Amino acid sequence: MTSKIDFYHAPNSRSGGTLALLEELGVDYNLHLINLKSGEQRQSAYRHINPMGKVPAIRHLDTLITEQPAVFLYLADLFAEKGLAPALGDPLRGPYVRWLVYYGSSFEPAVVDRSSKREPVAPSTSPYGTWDDVYNTVTGQLEKGPYLLGERFTAADVLWGGALHWMALFKIMPETPAVRTYIDRVVTRPAIQRAAAKDVEYAAQQAAA
Repeated sequence: MTSKIDFYHAPNSRSGGTLALLEELGVDYNLHLINLKSGEQRQSAYRHINPMGKVPAIRHLDTLITEQPAVFLYLADLFAEKGLAPALGDPLRGPYVRWLVYYGSSFEPAVVDRSSKREPVAPSTSPYGTWDDVYNTVTGQLEKGPYLLGERFTAADVLWGGALHWMALFKIMPETPAVRTYIDRVVTRPAIQRAAAKDVEYAAQQAAA
């Protein structure tokens, strides 16, 4: 029997993706709410969990995992029977890992630079090349549909669907029909809807405290 996951989460933050993944996996976990508005993430108790003062973070047995793509990789493999991660040896395993890592290593840095209106650096010194490189890579894959790996829905779609949803809400990146269709396909899933409803409740609890 797998020990319960300790999940450190702040409402209306990046860790909402991990909340959605846990709902998709349908597993029990111990929830630890972090209040970002009160600065709890910068206090020593949470810095002991994640020195960066960021969410999400999870603890399983004696293992602590931070960084959302790493959290996704760990959880989907830990609960492999749920089918959200292609196994080693599956031809889809490489593309699956690629898209999870690409999110944190290239896509989000490119989006942050673009939304902050930073001057582009030379592609040879940029961790992601150019914004056009990144945008065209992502939209080109989504146009193939219905999911990042074709017909198979995986944890990578939980990460990307939720992230693109928030970026679309705040007009952070251009939204093509393929991007919109993909977002709608992911965020209307029952587990994703349950996670969203829980996050609203958690935010209300913190606001009332």
